[in-house]
Amino acid sequence: MTQKKPKQRINIVYSTNPNFEYENNEECEEETLAPQQQDLRVMLDRKQRAGKSVTIVTGFIGSTHDLEQLGKTLKSKCGVGGTVKNNEILIQGDFCEKIIHILHQQGYKAKRSGG
Repeated sequence: MTQKKPKQRINIVYSTNPNFEYENNEECEEETLAPQQQDLRVMLDRKQRAGKSVTIVTGFIGSTHDLEQLGKTLKSKCGVGGTVKNNEILIQGDFCEKIIHILHQQGYKAKRSGG
């Protein structure tokens, strides 16, 4: 049995323009920059979290897979939980200095941000 291929033309039925080209809705993933070129910001946040502290790492440029790998590394080295949301790494607890030290060891440029 043959499988049907998904339609390449989404929401286009007919065009009278002779120069019209169909656009595919494929998202190209961003290339991950080398660690030396990354400029990461590490900050501590307590807002909207019932008084609990969360360390946030922002500024990562690259694919979501590489961001998740970095988040997994940071969580395991700190020995705590966390998540990756909206191109940010959230680590439970106050680990700003430790995360900056880990990022410097891996070759990233990281700075403390916020108060």
